[in-house]
Amino acid sequence: MTVVAIHQPCYIPWLPFFEKIKKSDVFVFLDDVQYQKNGWQNRNKIRTNDGSIWLTIPVNAHFKSKSNEIKIDYTQNWVDKHKKSFLINYSKAKYFNENWKDLEKIYDMNFETLTELNLEIISFIQKKFNIETKIMLSSELDISSSSSERILDICKKLDADVYYSGQGYGMPEKKYLDEEDFSKNNIETKFQNFIFTKYEQCYEPFIPNLTSLDLLFNEGQNSIKYL
Repeated sequence: MTVVAIHQPCYIPWLPFFEKIKKSDVFVFLDDVQYQKNGWQNRNKIRTNDGSIWLTIPVNAHFKSKSNEIKIDYTQNWVDKHKKSFLINYSKAKYFNENWKDLEKIYDMNFETLTELNLEIISFIQKKFNIETKIMLSSELDISSSSSERILDICKKLDADVYYSGQGYGMPEKKYLDEEDFSKNNIETKFQNFIFTKYEQCYEPFIPNLTSLDLLFNEGQNSIKYL
C-alpha cells in the first residue's frame, strides 16, 4: 500500500506537517502552484516569554507567481532579526545549543528563493525527527491540472492507494477535495486529526501550534515520540 501526502513548503512548519510526512510513503511538495500571500510559506510563530511573535520573511512576489519563483528580499535585515529572536527566546532551552549551530548555517546561506530556504529547513528538521519518507517536488511530475484534480493526478501518477490529507493551515484540506473522484480511482482518502500533546516549553502556560523548532529546542531527540 502506498500512502501519498502533499503540501506546499512552509516556513518552519508546525508539528502536524511533519506527522503527515512521517505517515506517508511519498511526500510531495507543491512547489509550482500559485503563491499564497500572507500565508504560511514565508512566516510562522515562535514562543516568547509573554506569548508568541511572528517571524516573517520579506519576499518579492507578483500576482500569480508560482511558489518556486518567489525570491527572498535581502534588502531588509530579516536574517539577523530571526536569528536574534531565536537566541533571545530559546537560548535557555535544553536542546537549543546542540541544534542551533547547524540551523544558523542554513540562515547564513542566502538562498535566492523562498522555496529553497523552506526545503532546507524542513530537511534539517526531518532528519532531527528521524523521518525517512521519500520526498518529491510537484514540478518534477509535469502535471498541469489544478485544485482537487491536481491532487488526484499526483496521486494517480505515484500509484497511490491512500491520499493522506492534512489539517489546519495551508492546502490541501478536506473542503478542497472531491472525495468521490478519488474513490472512483480506487484511492482512499484519509484525513489527519493531529492532537497536540503538552511538552516542555521555556515558558508557561503551554502554547500549541508553534513552529516545530519549539519542540526540537525543548525536547531534542525525545521529539520523535510526539509525532
